[in-house]
Amino acid sequence: MAEETETRWRRRYAELLQELRIAQTGVQILFAFLLALPFSSAFGETNTFQRTLYIISFLATAAAAVATIAPVAFHRALFRQGRDPELARFTHWMTTTGLLLMVLAVIVAVLLVTDFVLERPIALGLTGLTLLWLLLLWVLVPIGRSRTGSDSGTTG
Repeated sequence: MAEETETRWRRRYAELLQELRIAQTGVQILFAFLLALPFSSAFGETNTFQRTLYIISFLATAAAAVATIAPVAFHRALFRQGRDPELARFTHWMTTTGLLLMVLAVIVAVLLVTDFVLERPIALGLTGLTLLWLLLLWVLVPIGRSRTGSDSGTTG
């Protein structure tokens, strides 16, 4: 029984690590873009509002990077100590935290870019649509699917 439980925790942890690999790629791409942005010539044309958006998105992305990389440090500290349940719970918490920070970072980055390129009302509208789309795919659909408990219509 204990061996079955241990196997289940290891499987959960392995699944979390696969999710983190995907999330980390998105975080890294956005972070790289934001790191380079102030060094571009057009950045000098930004106004105070846009620079504030930049700082918020930059810091949220940095925090998301820390949150999605934290499980690696935690794993190193607990490696081979038989604390898989604790490791899986921490990784779940950090992954969730990283995704929430990415919601903020992505939405603010969208507002930054659209506000720079378009009129503010249009930028706000497009950012609102992006937020709705993100919430639909990252929150509402997963919660809805978890409540139904149905696998019908899935592939593979």
